[in-house]
Amino acid sequence: MAPRQDQHSSEKSALVENGKVARNRSMELGSYQSQTSSLSEKHHHSHHAKKSFCNSITKFHTILIFSLLSVLIIKFARKDAVTRPEIALVATGPYRLVEAQEGQHFFDSYEFYDGPDSLGSAGYNTYVGKDVAKELEIATVRKELDPVSMKEEEFVYMSSSPNDEKGLRDSVRLEGKRRFERGLFLLDVRHMPDGCGAWPAFWLTDEANWPRNGEVDILEGVNGQTVAKTALHTSDQCDMYAHVAPYDKTGEWEWVTGIPETFTGEPDFNTAKAADNCWVMAQHQWANEGCTAVHDRNNTLGKPVNDNGGGIYALEWDPENRYIKSWVFSPRSDMPDNLIQSIDTAGLGDKTQKVMPDPSTWGLPYAYFAIGKETGCSADHFKNMRIVFNLAFCGNVSGNRFFRECPKESMEFNVTNDPVLTCDAYIKSNPEALEEAYWKIKGVYVYEREFETPENTEEGSKTKDE
Repeated sequence: MAPRQDQHSSEKSALVENGKVARNRSMELGSYQSQTSSLSEKHHHSHHAKKSFCNSITKFHTILIFSLLSVLIIKFARKDAVTRPEIALVATGPYRLVEAQEGQHFFDSYEFYDGPDSLGSAGYNTYVGKDVAKELEIATVRKELDPVSMKEEEFVYMSSSPNDEKGLRDSVRLEGKRRFERGLFLLDVRHMPDGCGAWPAFWLTDEANWPRNGEVDILEGVNGQTVAKTALHTSDQCDMYAHVAPYDKTGEWEWVTGIPETFTGEPDFNTAKAADNCWVMAQHQWANEGCTAVHDRNNTLGKPVNDNGGGIYALEWDPENRYIKSWVFSPRSDMPDNLIQSIDTAGLGDKTQKVMPDPSTWGLPYAYFAIGKETGCSADHFKNMRIVFNLAFCGNVSGNRFFRECPKESMEFNVTNDPVLTCDAYIKSNPEALEEAYWKIKGVYVYEREFETPENTEEGSKTKDE
């Protein structure tokens, strides 16, 4: 029986060995499957990594392309900006109306100065505020028949009133609310203050920056003068000498003589000079005389104009065209049709019915001042100016000239042979003649040129062609 037992053991051993082999194979198969799964996961992660990398590359390329495009756009834009600069517009177009001061709305354009006269003028008067002026009836608007239009029209009246307490006269000084850098200024005045001691003025200034920003006297007279003058008052380096041709105007420069000698103080009547330097401290001119142009006619101010029913005073301040011009038109028969139509239509509500002024059709001005490039007076001598109306008495001009221009009154009211004090005494007596010292105004009209592309430049020509 021993051989069967050995065979059985041998078979048993074989089965055991076969089981081990099967388990080993199973384990190998499991290990292979695990390795396969791991490889599959690695492949999956690798695919996503590659996809993410591709997306990143695409985004980078997109950003790079947009950046390059932006650089190119900026480069060409800058190149275009250099080769095609922006054209600056200039005020050389036709005129347009910016203010029509008439009737009940006239005083809306002004502030009433309330206080004493300036030290520069030192008038024998005090300016009063709006309420006091209306109470004293020295600033009013009246409706009456206009002998020109033969219609009921509104007129502005301004005058003065005696002040028994102060002895000075209460008067009116209007200061415009609007500032100007250029313009065409028209005053339609039917009566201006006239007579000994009176000193009316219609002018442009920036008094807070005087004389740096200039002053232009459009209408100014003293002691019953009858010749119109236009004067400019400026800081240094504003000279008309050799810059204004005789054929530019009909008037002449005022001549200066009698300036006191520097060392002796004696008046020098052997020397005469044209007042063509606008600097207020110009040598061989009176202090603050400025450059003064005088009308060629002896009936352009005061009583002669009043007797003719008034007149129109026009000043054209045009820095772009490099000049300041001044006209006086009186009587009305001497006025250009274009000027009459401009004023007559200025107050109309329908803009299409308004006629714009064209000074080139008015004839030569009596006063011409050269300003701007290639002149002796840069345009920046005149800026930020406003309109001023005032009525002063005596003072540094009317008072100092009182003996010469009002000899009869001087003899009657003489005070210690002092012309200013004598003038003051005359005004204080409240003479009947002062009834003629009043303004009667139809209106003030201000125009400015429209802006346009400059035609006399290469850039302007190219722009217009395109």
